[in-house]
Amino acid sequence: MAQWMRKKQPALPDPDEETQQEPTQTELVQENVAPGSPMSPNVETEPDEAGPLLRVSGVERSFQVGGLPLHVLKGINLELQPRRLVMLRGRSGSGKTTLLNLIGGLDQPTKGEIVFREHPFHRMGDDARTNVRRRELGFIFQTFALMPLLSAYENVELSLRMADRPRGEWKARVMECLELVGLAKRMHHRPFELSGGEQQRVAIAKAIAHRPRLLLADEPTAELDS
Repeated sequence: MAQWMRKKQPALPDPDEETQQEPTQTELVQENVAPGSPMSPNVETEPDEAGPLLRVSGVERSFQVGGLPLHVLKGINLELQPRRLVMLRGRSGSGKTTLLNLIGGLDQPTKGEIVFREHPFHRMGDDARTNVRRRELGFIFQTFALMPLLSAYENVELSLRMADRPRGEWKARVMECLELVGLAKRMHHRPFELSGGEQQRVAIAKAIAHRPRLLLADEPTAELDS
């Protein structure tokens, strides 16, 4: 297990406060992910790459609110290496979800650069970013983001379909992920037949099913039992 590395990141301003005030600091904590983990990429066929997995340089994100700019992120710089478990900590409203959306290609920065592997998200169009997300990124959202008419099994399988994974591996991988989160016996239930915690676990299984190179989790255990 690698030693913990702590790195102070540039401040993330609170959107509820005046933009001229000094922002608060956030902390980025990193740890190695063990090879062979169910959440890691396929290490047998995809060895670690040289260089960082993700680079964020001088990123800013602002929105127009009532005709005035609201600066949510300013001067964000970070670099992530492969097989790292990273935790971004900051108070509510400091822009953590906004930063995750930018890193995952769901949004684009007002200023700065975001490069995931060889993909410059800050310059790519919506369709190009979508193709990368389907194959190489996994998301665990606060709101689950499950298809309401699909069963737990079908929701997890959808991740493999969208990533263009070979059909022959779908069943085994779906069952592996559902068993990992303790829901193999609930695989035929739809989201409305599951508790909030069970829906969250399906969302986790769905996010890791296609073995993404980068897994982004926004409060992934908020609905789970303590």
